[in-house]
Amino acid sequence: MKKNLPIAIYGAGGQGREVLQLIRQINAGQPQWDCIGWFDDGLEKGSTVAGLPILGGMAELNAWPEPLHLAIAIGWPAVKKKVLQKAENEWLSFPTLIHPSVILEPGEVSIGEGTIIAQGCRFTVNIHVGSFVLLNLGCILTHDCVIGDFCGLMPSVNISGEVVVEEGAYLGTGVQVIQQRRIGAWSVIGAGAVVLEDIPDGCTAVGVPARVVKSPRH
Repeated sequence: MKKNLPIAIYGAGGQGREVLQLIRQINAGQPQWDCIGWFDDGLEKGSTVAGLPILGGMAELNAWPEPLHLAIAIGWPAVKKKVLQKAENEWLSFPTLIHPSVILEPGEVSIGEGTIIAQGCRFTVNIHVGSFVLLNLGCILTHDCVIGDFCGLMPSVNISGEVVVEEGAYLGTGVQVIQQRRIGAWSVIGAGAVVLEDIPDGCTAVGVPARVVKSPRH
């Protein structure tokens, strides 16, 4: 019998518990993961969350002595990138986790390492999703769109055709983006916003239609 692969989750908050649920739902269809616990610098080593032990923080992760898969369960892109930069253990690998409900047409969707795709997400054709992206519950991505590395798309985000979401952008719950628009790198789009125009890099935009309320110059 094939042995399940060891996996741990970095971040034991609500997002982490959702990732644990995702791993369990993957295993329910086809057993492949053995979740051994959490790494979290904000919690006491040896305590438990959702029945699994806190194995330590970044120091313990970097000292882990054998191969380990790691899911980074952090929604904010900049924080997630900093965690990855600190994870220097050569034993680590970062699997792509996709909920069994998600249908991907062969050859139509490319997905990078460390990306997490939650239940109910839908894809059409010619789509690229980068590495260490979080697509939360019920996101919709349509033709020819590109999602850059480290992006965080919260529940029910709808991306229309030929949209480019640059590296590290964060789209809050229910954001809608019309076709052929660009969301700039490390920008933040507030929950419920409707993006009708391009959003520059590093800006915060909110509302219907979305308007920039904060830019790197201010």
